[in-house]
Amino acid sequence: MPIYKPSNLRPFLKEIGAFPKKALSQNFVIDGNIITKILDKANIVEGDIVLEIGPGPGALTEALLNRKAYVIAVEMDKVFAEHLNRFQTSDERLEVVCLDFLDFPTREKLLSQLKEGKKAKVVANLPYHITSPILERLVGMDDIFSSLTLMVQEEVAKRFVASPKCKDYSSFSIFLQLHADISYAFQVPRGCFYPEPSVLSAVVHLELHPLRSIRDQDAFFKMTRKAFEQRRKMLKVSLKTLYASDHVTHELEALNLSPLARPEELSPEDFIRLFDSLNPK
Repeated sequence: MPIYKPSNLRPFLKEIGAFPKKALSQNFVIDGNIITKILDKANIVEGDIVLEIGPGPGALTEALLNRKAYVIAVEMDKVFAEHLNRFQTSDERLEVVCLDFLDFPTREKLLSQLKEGKKAKVVANLPYHITSPILERLVGMDDIFSSLTLMVQEEVAKRFVASPKCKDYSSFSIFLQLHADISYAFQVPRGCFYPEPSVLSAVVHLELHPLRSIRDQDAFFKMTRKAFEQRRKMLKVSLKTLYASDHVTHELEALNLSPLARPEELSPEDFIRLFDSLNPK
């Protein structure tokens, strides 16, 4: 019987002596329609290699295996990791790794699993408290992963897809949008989880692509982060610890951008142009 059903999930948790841990952002999906929509959005087909992060009791794991995918499930909770093996298939399409994902050797592990020319997919109900560091690691692996289909907090999802002049637009929006084509898939109500979280959730889908050539990526993203530390200030002010204010003003004008522009007004491409102007070869 599907583990997502509350009538199956609650007795299972009691049987193994487990409970949702708030410190690990454990809120388990109890709606089969949501699980189906996630897998449809990820376009999971037979033979796919899927990395699942934080599977918990295994609702997504079970569904992925039912679609004939090969699943690498990384779960740091020892109790849940141990019991995920109950879903093992006759052709051994499930591998469970008990580890904090941030310590998981993602590139080394996936490269050993992939055939030449094939990429894996990520499908996960992410632990909300470490969403950003997980994404920072994954989006740069476009040579390994074709897509990421993720459950995150709705307010975080809005930042992923935010456009310039929107209150949710941030340096993280720029970072992600330069690494992937991102779409907001659908909202997930609180009642679709056990226990019910205090926030709304949403599913987002990221189609990864190579990052456009940027002369110095570390310096570029340092500039965008610095710009948004004071998002209501003009760029000539928010960037003054990196560049002289008159230099910023001059280069904005040279790019036909307002010398009074604030960071939320510039697109990712505008930021690249400004960075190149401020840091000539």
